Amino acid sequence: QVQLGESGGGSVQAGGSLRLSCAVSGDTVRRYCMGWFRQAPGKEREEVARSYSFGSADNTRYADAVKGRFTISKDNAKNTLYLQMNSLKPEDTAMYYCASAGSRWCTAFNYWGQGTQDTVSS
Repeated sequence: QVQLGESGGGSVQAGGSLRLSCAVSGDTVRRYCMGWFRQAPGKEREEVARSYSFGSADNTRYADAVKGRFTISKDNAKNTLYLQMNSLKPEDTAMYYCASAGSRWCTAFNYWGQGTQDTVSS
């Protein structure tokens, strides 16, 4: 059974940084498509970043709103997914979730963590 657990959320002022972690069990961050999503109050959940392997290469993709500020990465030895968030803005305030597709293909994210709240004040 795949289980994901986020940590690292909190409150920060605009311009600050946060690093989210997602510990994964029953799955493999190295081989599978993994992603970070967020949902702000009154808004739909949106994808923030994804990491996937194609052949021997690791690939990433970011939402336009976070490009150049957020970095998704993996520690294969720890089976942990990270999201480094820099230059945070108040509009980044949301509940952040990590997710796994359970396969190398990013067609659907089938496993989700419980979420961690990030609040950015102006």
